Amino acid sequence: MSTQHSRFPSLTVRSVILGIIGSIILSASSLFIALKMGALPWPIVFAVLVSALSLKALGSHDIHEVNVTHAAMSAGAMVAGGLAFTIPALWISDPTQTISLDQILFVAITGTTLGLAACALFQAYFIRKKKLTYPIGLSAADTLKATEDNAGKSGKALFGGMGFAAVWATLRDIFGWMPQVFIAPNIFPGIGFGIFNSPMICSLGFIIGTTMASIWFAGAVIGNIGIAVGLPALGIMDFETANSLRMSLGLGVMLGVGGGVIISNLLSHMPSKLPMSYKEESQDDGRSIQCKKSTIAIICALVATAISIYLHLSPLASIIFIGATWFCIWLAAYLTGTTGINPMEIFGVVVLLLIQVLFAHTETKTLFLLAGIVAVSCGICGDVMCDLKAGDVLKTNPYSQFAGMVVGGYAGAICSSILLVVLFEAYGAQSFGFDAQFVSAQASVVASMAGGIPHTPAFIAGIAIGLVLSLLKLPVMTLGLGIYLPFYISAGAFAGALIKLYFDKRYAKQPQDVAEQLDERNQAIASGILGGESLIGILTAIVALISFR
Repeated sequence: MSTQHSRFPSLTVRSVILGIIGSIILSASSLFIALKMGALPWPIVFAVLVSALSLKALGSHDIHEVNVTHAAMSAGAMVAGGLAFTIPALWISDPTQTISLDQILFVAITGTTLGLAACALFQAYFIRKKKLTYPIGLSAADTLKATEDNAGKSGKALFGGMGFAAVWATLRDIFGWMPQVFIAPNIFPGIGFGIFNSPMICSLGFIIGTTMASIWFAGAVIGNIGIAVGLPALGIMDFETANSLRMSLGLGVMLGVGGGVIISNLLSHMPSKLPMSYKEESQDDGRSIQCKKSTIAIICALVATAISIYLHLSPLASIIFIGATWFCIWLAAYLTGTTGINPMEIFGVVVLLLIQVLFAHTETKTLFLLAGIVAVSCGICGDVMCDLKAGDVLKTNPYSQFAGMVVGGYAGAICSSILLVVLFEAYGAQSFGFDAQFVSAQASVVASMAGGIPHTPAFIAGIAIGLVLSLLKLPVMTLGLGIYLPFYISAGAFAGALIKLYFDKRYAKQPQDVAEQLDERNQAIASGILGGESLIGILTAIVALISFR
């Protein structure tokens, strides 16, 4: 059962079987929790623990086999999220609309294909060259190391943090003894001025560091206080208009910064060294996925052709769609690598609006299906890049991981597509929406934004601002995210960064070796906290799915 291929060490028959089973379970539970509760916890740490325990029960203590298995397990969860965040938006907008299983499968399969192709191309650049943090991936790697028999103090620290976060999330979410957000009422009317009651968000800020988290928080202050509160206070506009301006500006800044980073890298590299496919100058050590651009081009051409034929788009519209989707995937990979946050449904809306503006006669159903493809591709890209980061930390063969994720990703795509259709057929279109059985919070946002960007001038200005700041080489990737997101989320991440700053100052007086040991312990605790809360989220989703009637 453990036969390995020399090109794919640690990819075994049992790792594939366990990966498929785990992907089906996690995809189903992720789709359900995203529809029912409007939440989508990262499934990676849960997959790590289940993979480690399952393989140990089967007599395997190979950490690389565990890494391959958990990567296959978690790959399908974000495919489910991409579907849940976009497809119900069509039913919310028009309850008379119907979508068949083959249409949803088409969305899931094409989105998964584009996302996986992008990860094969991006792994060497984002992980090996840029060395982005990917905090979720680091948490997975630390958890894997902690499951080893010789984990020692770091293992105890990680599981201590995991236990703390799990208990905290249980008291908050299951028993309801704490609020989701600690809000300071009546300070700024209409603004959630407070801090997210989430150890996970706090640990994200700790892991990504003071600079990124501070810029993130600066964006929150600019957007939520300067714009949403300040402009109405000065009598310039009402709150609703100011809040629309804030969200549009933040979205524009994110896209502008992403575009600026790509342009900067294109200008600083020879044409043979495009930033999307970095190839190491030194001898390859086997830890980078070497992917031919011609192969990726063929995949994109085939997907564009399939979209053109199946969704009745013109060849030009399909080509523009593929290009816009790749840009969003790139941005999703960057944001996930720097913040651990992946607003996949927003990227779907952006491309939907682009196609709507350029090709005005595109059918409404087609637009939402296209948004689904974008969200799925961005979602699986974020998950896969986190898994590949864990593999890079532990020196697992990336080809083995990627092969496992291909199997798990497509298994999750099929499972989540079938489940979504089953729910739709059983409960009807009217069961999706804010006041319905399936809240579908993100899909409701997509439905509301599908009519257009709330404040177009602010959106265009945001693109220009982000582009200029990025071309000036300023570290502003998280600025737009802070402007766009609710204040309390950004405040939670900033609190974690302040804790990190405190410990850095405190350890500066210690000998270097002692300071490194203490920092390693704190990083392990933060990784445990990051995993503990998401673990409870996944367990809650599985229990809710099993008990749902």
